[in-house]
Amino acid sequence: MVPTDFKALIQRFYQLQSERVETYQLFDEGHEAYLRTGPHYDFDHYRQLVHEITLAFNGISKEVLDIKEKLHNEFDRPALSEHMDKLQSKEKQKLEMTAKLQLARQRAQDHPEDEDCQEQIQEIKQEIIKNKEALSEIMQDFKYDSEECD
Repeated sequence: MVPTDFKALIQRFYQLQSERVETYQLFDEGHEAYLRTGPHYDFDHYRQLVHEITLAFNGISKEVLDIKEKLHNEFDRPALSEHMDKLQSKEKQKLEMTAKLQLARQRAQDHPEDEDCQEQIQEIKQEIIKNKEALSEIMQDFKYDSEECD
């Protein structure tokens, strides 16, 4: 349930961002375990992991959107809801890039002679780094703007 007081709402948002980080860690660890099952990959377990990760991210996103609406409509803080819009967009991109990276890693493992695979992995990693920097910047702006009226 989404809290109703401003400070509790902000705290819950930070908790949700921490949950996202933990979910990404689980996703990465699960993919590493999946790669270790190659060349006869255990796709059933990996598919179950992807399903659980998807549910977790959907739950987090839904609650973040609820908080965004409350900040905008009940607390008249459109700047904060704008930061959250940007954050959601960047988080979506990060998830898409993470999936691309996982596919590229599997391709590289399946085709070790293909140097393009390693190059593609490095390119995707650079995109993810830029994305994380943008996310960090958005979070800094959010923190600054949320403390503005304390």
